Amino acid sequence: MSSDLATRAAHAVTLIKESPHTFDGFMKLVEIFDSTTLDPHSRETVVLTVAARNQCHLCVDMHEAKFAALGQVPGKDLERLAAVREFTLQVLASTGAVSDAELAAFQAHGYTRQNALEVVLGIGAYTISTFANRLNRC
Repeated sequence: MSSDLATRAAHAVTLIKESPHTFDGFMKLVEIFDSTTLDPHSRETVVLTVAARNQCHLCVDMHEAKFAALGQVPGKDLERLAAVREFTLQVLASTGAVSDAELAAFQAHGYTRQNALEVVLGIGAYTISTFANRLNRC
């Protein structure tokens, strides 16, 4: 992470800590999300999708760097990551009420119903940070 990005992230953490409950809740949710059965590239895809959709430029920058640090995505997995991105957007657009066809399309890429619920968890966790960052003008 560049020093500018690290400085911006530290500033965002300082501001969100003005509400210890919000900070603690976010950190606990991130810890839980990071332990899900979704692979690291899929988790980062969920985070990046939420960050881009919510226009949190700090989160986009941070998680693009984190995604890159995970290493090259095998070509066959690009479709899988596109599916998790699309499913995340569908969950957001429908406030969770995705169609059976949308869920089946997600599952056709090797994801499970458990993974679908884990996407919901990721959306919740990173909605907190993206909204807080935007509120705090980060």
